[in-house]
Amino acid sequence: MAAAEQKIECVNRFIELANTMANEGKSREVVSSGLMTACAVYATFVVTGNAGALKGSGVEKLANLFSEELEAVQRAKIEQAKSEGREVPASSE
Repeated sequence: MAAAEQKIECVNRFIELANTMANEGKSREVVSSGLMTACAVYATFVVTGNAGALKGSGVEKLANLFSEELEAVQRAKIEQAKSEGREVPASSE
């Protein structure tokens, strides 16, 4: 399986788990915050191992990577909406 396919599979599993937690009564905000914290913990582990921690430039690099992923997701959502002939409501929340 190609890396892109593996990534999509992982994303879908995380979303499935998030939806399960929301269906169990946890708020979407709590689930989202939990996923972000889990991402931060795991990304730190990948870079530094169990005992390490990121310093300023490492935090900045990961924050930039997250920002790039977030922007890519938003571009994809906008393009999908355009292809379906609908407007995308914008939110700064």
